[in-house]
Amino acid sequence: MPKTSRYSLGYKIDCLFLEIIEIISTGIYAPKPIKLSLIEKATSKIDLLKFLMQLSWEIKTMDNKNYAILSEEIFNLGRMIGGWKKKISQKNPPYF
Repeated sequence: MPKTSRYSLGYKIDCLFLEIIEIISTGIYAPKPIKLSLIEKATSKIDLLKFLMQLSWEIKTMDNKNYAILSEEIFNLGRMIGGWKKKISQKNPPYF
């Protein structure tokens, strides 16, 4: 990333990566009632990360190769988190 974006958009992307890792690692050992809310929080952070990555690519601060590699990994992470959410939801159906 160019220096002009590295300390603004790049910093936010880095922080989101770390927040997602923190939420997931907390969710692994969290009690079941809290686990679903942490998974939903991770999902929203992943969506924001996807948006910022796309923004970075569109304003040409990230090259095509890096964007392709990172976006594929983020997509896979989203699929894994979605599967985890589905598994937890089936075990603990929501109460209405």
